[in-house]
Amino acid sequence: MVIAPGEAEGDERNRHRGADQWLFVVAGRGDALVNKRHYKLVPGSLILIEHGERHEIKNTGRALLRTLNFYVPPAYTKAGDELPRGRK
Repeated sequence: MVIAPGEAEGDERNRHRGADQWLFVVAGRGDALVNKRHYKLVPGSLILIEHGERHEIKNTGRALLRTLNFYVPPAYTKAGDELPRGRK
């Protein structure tokens, strides 16, 4: 995921009902809001956003915020459409 300075992905209502999201910061700086708690994001940060947790990722720096994201089970199709809730 790449987020431009001052931009955000998601909002306080955003959540993945059937998948956990692992987010690793490759470059840039930002802020993660997860269930109303703030976490600073810097290169090397790794956070777990569990399924159902409401979250927003915001770029607070001057450069692009680049993250590598893994969803378990998969949350999106190759085209970027959200998959239906998985079974655990």
